[in-house]
Amino acid sequence: MHIYVDFDDCLCETARSFSELAMEMFGRDVPYENIRYFELDRSFSLNDVEYEQFMIRGHQPEVLLAYEETPGASSVINEWISCGHEVSIITGRPFSAYEPSRKWLDNHGLQKARLFCFNKYGRDSFIKNSEFSLHLEDYYKMKFDFAVEDSPRAFKFFGHLPDLRVLVFDRPWNRECAFPNEKYTRCFDWKSIRNIIADNTCGSGNFVSG
Repeated sequence: MHIYVDFDDCLCETARSFSELAMEMFGRDVPYENIRYFELDRSFSLNDVEYEQFMIRGHQPEVLLAYEETPGASSVINEWISCGHEVSIITGRPFSAYEPSRKWLDNHGLQKARLFCFNKYGRDSFIKNSEFSLHLEDYYKMKFDFAVEDSPRAFKFFGHLPDLRVLVFDRPWNRECAFPNEKYTRCFDWKSIRNIIADNTCGSGNFVSG
């Protein structure tokens, strides 16, 4: 089985860190639960210059390495890998963030998970002049049985896989979005994600908490 997993706000608590960073850099007091838009410039009321500064700072190695793991993520993913399933981390981070992102995964015991930097959100709305390691034509050659994703903006990249089950990690910015079809399921934690996939893995067992 092939499983797609998003990085930010699925594996780690990026938005919680960004909420603190917006306050630190610009004095914008927007608690995590009030981040209503995936577009962070809109959520934090940042102009173009501020947004670029914010994203550059948020992708510095020391910041990326400090993100807290979403509880249970590494335990569930390692269980899948131990069952022989292939897990690909498909992140919208630019390739310049690859090494610290890879190190974060390794530090959390996810050495066997593959990591790809894919331009999900458009270079013009991300860090300027970014490069990505996974190109669109190559991504569309990849096949997945399940996907774990939090961003409604990424849903458009699943349309070529009619049998794909998409497990949407519940976050404030996706609570009002309409899912494309019945194959999308809202999940509130890694325990529920693990349980949904359990029937297709090497055994249901008990959830191993992280």
